[in-house]
Amino acid sequence: MSAPKRYYMGLMSGTSVDGIDCAIVNLDKQIPEIIAAHCYPLPESIRREILTLCKAQQLSFSELGRLDVAIARAFADAAAETLKSSGLTAESIVGIGSHGQTVFHEPNGDVPFSIQLGDPNTLAEITGITTVADFRQRDIAAGGQGAPIAPLLHRHSFAAAASNRLIVNIGGIANITLLPVRGPALAFDTGPGNVLMDYWIAKQKDARFDREGAWANSGVVNAELLARLRSETYFARPAPKSTGRELFNGAWLQAHLDAIAVSINANDVQATLLELTARTITDAINAALKSGEIYVCGGGAHNTVLIERIAALAPSFKVATTMELGLDPDWVEAAAFAWMAQQTLAGKPVDTGPFTGAKHPIVLGGIYQSPQRC
Repeated sequence: MSAPKRYYMGLMSGTSVDGIDCAIVNLDKQIPEIIAAHCYPLPESIRREILTLCKAQQLSFSELGRLDVAIARAFADAAAETLKSSGLTAESIVGIGSHGQTVFHEPNGDVPFSIQLGDPNTLAEITGITTVADFRQRDIAAGGQGAPIAPLLHRHSFAAAASNRLIVNIGGIANITLLPVRGPALAFDTGPGNVLMDYWIAKQKDARFDREGAWANSGVVNAELLARLRSETYFARPAPKSTGRELFNGAWLQAHLDAIAVSINANDVQATLLELTARTITDAINAALKSGEIYVCGGGAHNTVLIERIAALAPSFKVATTMELGLDPDWVEAAAFAWMAQQTLAGKPVDTGPFTGAKHPIVLGGIYQSPQRC
């Protein structure tokens, strides 16, 4: 009798802080097969604490410690619910790749670092599944930016011999992975994805996100505001580069709005923020390649107005989602962390240098052994 099939699990909460993505993944083929997946909402109290921490950058040690464990417990709940819905048990999972929740990312200071909360000790203890975590900090220790690292899976799964491909991941922050037919792969954060649009619609309409870009589509791009936003020096910096809420946040947007003499309609601001995301993504694409195929993943793949603008601003490229390649755009990043866990548990170094600038291939992350498998 053959042994039961075993899988990997990816867990993450992104810059948008909109929920915990959990995916159980079969990694036997080049394109990961999603066995079960779901996005679980973060408890509202935890979400508020995360956003407050990202904004004010102040918590007591007691509050920080409690939040670290609370996030891990929420991740464990998401893992348990996904296992239950799939009919699988913890014994079916070789390991969890847990990204955690980024609360501060500073790869360019005198002492570079990146902080993800969601204590992996707690996660391994509750789930009974060996957990791999701390991926970004390990990359930074090797001289990298710590981000983006999901392009590791993009390169492994999506590169094609016959065509230039670009994977555009639009979460809170947007990043692109260039997979040219000739030459090395390259990836970097282009700037804001959904983070500013989400902030603005929450402020103005008390909504989590702009469904399909409908509110942005009701407005008109303000040329003066767009020019001011695009003057941010980050956009002109060469790769490797990465960014987050530390730069692109409500205060950054408000400073630009305050510098404009006339008031701008709220929906026109939203239209301008969508245009900023579209243009900074396509500026990077058009500077790198003349033609090819663009495949979008992440929450931004559901913003039809944004996808239409990307297609219009990159007319020599085919634009689709990663569904066309066989992987649902909602689960690409969770699948990437499941794949990274597999590499780490096998002791395989991965080359993040083309994406983060790390000085040499490394085994990413730390392993937190499950109590049942020690």
